[in-house]
Amino acid sequence: MHITHTCKRCLIGLLLGASVWASAIAAETDDSPVNSCLNAWGKHPFGKNPPYKTLSTSVKVFGIGPDTADTEVTQTPALVLVNPGVNVAGGSVVQVLNPNGWYCFRTTVSVMGGVTIKAHCKSHLATTAGDVLAGANASDGKGVTVLGTTQVERVGCD
Repeated sequence: MHITHTCKRCLIGLLLGASVWASAIAAETDDSPVNSCLNAWGKHPFGKNPPYKTLSTSVKVFGIGPDTADTEVTQTPALVLVNPGVNVAGGSVVQVLNPNGWYCFRTTVSVMGGVTIKAHCKSHLATTAGDVLAGANASDGKGVTVLGTTQVERVGCD
């Protein structure tokens, strides 16, 4: 098959245009997890496209690896995207202790282990699936849990 020089240019132009369009879509969807949490909360102190910080979690295998903690206390509401953690055959703890924290959790993966989220009593928790985390047991659809548990433990309630 013979492709003319003009057709090659058109094809290259289309490919470049598609890649620019795809990267624009990817940039737009980067904030969609935060938007899912904002929608889950309904009423929140943030406007459209609010700034947020990202809390990276860790990988733990057989209980070896660091726990994750956000201990910074802010005077104003703070939006925090908590990246996914991976826990295999051990226990993992994620501490989100800012009473003014609005924590948006991406999916956590736990296989034959447990994940405990220790959250300040006044903090707000939601998942990127659009669920608000309020109860003690969060295993029902809040992440991928196989032969393990995911629990929310409220602290600082006195």
